[in-house]
Amino acid sequence: MVVKPFFLTNKFLRKHRKFPISPYKTKWHQTFNQTQALQALKRQQNDNPKPSYLLSLLINSFGSYDCDPTPEAYHFLLKTLINTSQFSHIHSVLDRIEFVEKFETPEYFFPHIIRSYGFSGRVEDAIDVFCRIPRLRCVPSSYSLNSLLYVLCRRNEGLRFVPEVLIKSRVMNIRLEKSSFRILINALCRIGKVGYAVEIFSFMISDGYDVDPRVCSSILSSLCGRNNELGFAGFEVLGLLEGMKRTGFCPRIGDYSKVIRILVKERRGLEALGVLGQMKADGMKPDVVCYTMVLDGIVAEGDYGKADEVFDELLLLGLVPNVYTYNAYINGLCKRNDVDGGVDMIRRMEELRCKPNLITYNLILRALCKNGELGRAKELVAEMSLKGFEENLQTCRIMLDGLFAKGEINEACVLMEEMLDKFLCRHCPTYDEIICGLCRRGLACKALELVRKMVGKNVAPGARAWEVLLLSSGSELALPEAIWTSLVNFPSRNSKLSH
Repeated sequence: MVVKPFFLTNKFLRKHRKFPISPYKTKWHQTFNQTQALQALKRQQNDNPKPSYLLSLLINSFGSYDCDPTPEAYHFLLKTLINTSQFSHIHSVLDRIEFVEKFETPEYFFPHIIRSYGFSGRVEDAIDVFCRIPRLRCVPSSYSLNSLLYVLCRRNEGLRFVPEVLIKSRVMNIRLEKSSFRILINALCRIGKVGYAVEIFSFMISDGYDVDPRVCSSILSSLCGRNNELGFAGFEVLGLLEGMKRTGFCPRIGDYSKVIRILVKERRGLEALGVLGQMKADGMKPDVVCYTMVLDGIVAEGDYGKADEVFDELLLLGLVPNVYTYNAYINGLCKRNDVDGGVDMIRRMEELRCKPNLITYNLILRALCKNGELGRAKELVAEMSLKGFEENLQTCRIMLDGLFAKGEINEACVLMEEMLDKFLCRHCPTYDEIICGLCRRGLACKALELVRKMVGKNVAPGARAWEVLLLSSGSELALPEAIWTSLVNFPSRNSKLSH
């Protein structure tokens, strides 16, 4: 390092009367002035929490310190405008940054502005800010794009702008990232366009992106939840799952559960059993929910031997069946006419402190009524009452069907009146059967009495009941004028109910 002699420095001072470097124009002094100006701006803002002329305050603060405003100062200004909901002033601030200032605007400015516009319902303003980013001397990236996509995909009204924004992003040389695809796929799944979501997922993989487990789970959830609306079959869900696995996706228990649920819903219980086996092959231990769904699907297909094997297997694995598991197994026992086995299973549930619910008892009750064992069915209903179970609509309908099928019309009428008094059912096909049965037995007066009570409770008899009643009234019975009036006016009385 060469040190200048002291006499040379003195000669410079005598000639120019100043130091070689001005102490007032160094970088540290400029930074100090800018810091002081920003602090002055913040003090003025604190004195007036919602000032109307923040931009003027900024210009005056930095002007008084003879320095240019910094990006940090403008960021503070924009955050204050957003927090105080002064959205009308944001464009004037951006105009000054674009046409007056010379600094390169940091990208973190824009996601905050875009999200604030979007959440306040000003979607078009958010799009305008995104399109202005290059003019503000900033190179946009997926950070800003994702903020806009997230805002647009939150509501159905914003989805129509997404194609235009994607085209604009290509012009701006913004490359879609994995997070961008996730936002688009989740939005498509939300509105039921699962087919398009699958296509975008395929493009994502073909472009070399890694598999995102959250994207795969989202697609499976939507596909399994909307397959009836979209016309997807269970085998297509399996095909999609296999395709995802080939791309490196490792399904979790929740993903397998979704596939099992849709297969059971499509009455593909044996295929659901195959998925259960695949879970075990992948080293997973299926939980009791998976076994319950598979058990329910196998019973629905009528393979009761397999149902026994699945139930035994879950017990051997140490899983504790819940009430839904027992209900699925009891349903299988009742369908094969093993009612005693179902009753015995209820006793075992109680021993294991798994309390049966109304569905459990209704399964046994339906099987007893189907076999004509009304005596045992009544005993079971009495047992339910002793254990604190209150009869619900399903219980009453099962007993009503059983009584009518057995020819116990009088008892069925009593139960029907109880149901009407409790407002348990607005319409039940068995009501019509009972009315028709009464008319066929020559008890048209009793049938009319029931119809009168139904009309009083705003319950509409079916077309078949009307037909039988009219035939009976023509041959044997003259309906009183008041009854005719109430029956004719019944639809208008219930017009509000139909809506």
